[in-house]
Amino acid sequence: MHAIIYYRHQLQVCAKRRSPLIAKQLHAQIVKVGVNESDHLSNTLVDVYGKCGLFQDAYYLFDEMPHRDHVSWASILTAYNQANLPNRTLSIFPSMFTLDRLQPDHFVYATLVKACASLGAIRQGKQVHAQFILSPFYDDDVVKSSLVDMYAKCGLPNIARVVFNSILKENPVSWTSMISGYARGGLKAEAVDLFLRAPVRNLYSWTALISGLVQSGHGIDASFLFIEMRRQRVDIVDPLVLSSIVGACANIAVLEFGKQIHGLVIALGYESCSFISNALVDMYAKCSDILAAKNIFDEIMHKDVVSWTSMIVGAAQHGRANEALALYDDMVLAEVRPNEVTFVGLIYSCSHAGLVSKGRELFKSMTEEYGIKPSLQHFTCLLDLLSRSGHLDEAENLINTMPFKPDEPTWAALLSACKHHGNTEMGIRIANKTLSLKPEDPSTYVLLSNIYAGAGMWEHMSMVRKLMAAREVKKEPGFSTITFGKEIQVFHAGETCHPMKDEIVGLLKELDEEMRRRGYVPDTSFVLHDMEEVEKERQLFWHSERLAVAYGLLKSVPGTVIRIVKNLRVCGDCHTVFKLLSSIVEREIIVRDATRYHHFKGGKCSCNDFW
Repeated sequence: MHAIIYYRHQLQVCAKRRSPLIAKQLHAQIVKVGVNESDHLSNTLVDVYGKCGLFQDAYYLFDEMPHRDHVSWASILTAYNQANLPNRTLSIFPSMFTLDRLQPDHFVYATLVKACASLGAIRQGKQVHAQFILSPFYDDDVVKSSLVDMYAKCGLPNIARVVFNSILKENPVSWTSMISGYARGGLKAEAVDLFLRAPVRNLYSWTALISGLVQSGHGIDASFLFIEMRRQRVDIVDPLVLSSIVGACANIAVLEFGKQIHGLVIALGYESCSFISNALVDMYAKCSDILAAKNIFDEIMHKDVVSWTSMIVGAAQHGRANEALALYDDMVLAEVRPNEVTFVGLIYSCSHAGLVSKGRELFKSMTEEYGIKPSLQHFTCLLDLLSRSGHLDEAENLINTMPFKPDEPTWAALLSACKHHGNTEMGIRIANKTLSLKPEDPSTYVLLSNIYAGAGMWEHMSMVRKLMAAREVKKEPGFSTITFGKEIQVFHAGETCHPMKDEIVGLLKELDEEMRRRGYVPDTSFVLHDMEEVEKERQLFWHSERLAVAYGLLKSVPGTVIRIVKNLRVCGDCHTVFKLLSSIVEREIIVRDATRYHHFKGGKCSCNDFW
């Protein structure tokens, strides 16, 4: 009996320290002294193997046990969850009843709910919930907390709140899960209200709120909350909140704030944390500082698939196809297996560099070498590559034969290529097909209108405009942001109340005169409204990115890069203007729009005029 107590204690220490080698040595000693028949020790060994990452050893031992009880099942199910194999957790559970004639207890229920949460398996989760309600453990708060977490993660915060309200004794875990569920679901007011009423506000509740808001697109609110968390001197003993706020900086493209967070990461000693480094690579790339992204990437000691993919996608989005492909070659040499996102970035980069053969080769290797089933996004990237490069017949054949129903962006990509390459006949055919889908994106209607106008089909063009009005398709208001230090300026299309309005308009008029001397003629086809030509030119003049670049030229240090973020796709006329401006003012202008990054320098753009 003393030997069993001794070994059980040693195994528990081993589990706490996550020492797989010592666990196996202890197991060998247990067999040698002849106490391996103890159910207590067998259960403890299964638990220790699971916690030490030896889930195959855990299952082998579990499978050999002559007598399995609730602790045995809770241990093996937990081991599979910890090994990130929730599918296995759910698949072996039925054997608990069929083989061992055992009904689940509260520990097993909590483990099953956690597996459903990991998989997003809401149907199975509801079944487990129903069984739990009918069981003798229906009032267990630990299981209820797990259910709150599951419903929150599955995007059902209202059901999560019903379960949350039924918990008898308040616990931080359920509050944190509920706050996270509201925040991730975009219910900002509810999340903040619950957070303010929480019995305990610690790092984990702050992280739940901030991370959830970042995921639901409220990056600015998340940033202000992070600043407030720092003011309240909350110790950052877990770096997850840092990766979330770095992600917010990436999404809203606030480079200076991102640099400050980077400094904080270094000050707190988390720069060697892999997921923080990966987030920083992504942040600098999305904030248009691709050189800083590469510097961070080069410093990562153990690069995983996320590290490589973040850098490849970043290079691709900035029009650096050769760099993206070279990175991929290095990734393969480093024996890191690419994933689905890696190939999206690679084929995208080929598309923007016209590397048709290389793109086809990558698409083929994705399926044949790595067994990755192409998604609609992969097919759309391949279609984009073919159509951009003038292989329009092959692109149309692909869109008609791929195993997915093409969506509006897919047809629009081919339609845009028809316009670019002047293939009127195919353009009309694709336009008719696109129109039958009842498109929702205003830019698709612009394309359709231009295709019909180019073919002299004025009645069809008029019909497109009438359809747009009838379907109440309204173009999202355009706005552009530009940042200087802690100052963020937002410009809206047609804005007339900015304090520096006179200076901005004066500079734009000077630049407009110089552009016209260099041959610039406004392309009013990008103005959908039915109005006089002069009024259309005025509409273009007041586009938000032009106001932002004029402000940047007035406020920035001469010679520095001007960085602008626009919420919509840059129109063709503004694209022409920015190329001319980069030459006139001899400045690099980087614009991140809804589609990609444009580096304007010396009268050219990194996208090669096709985006």
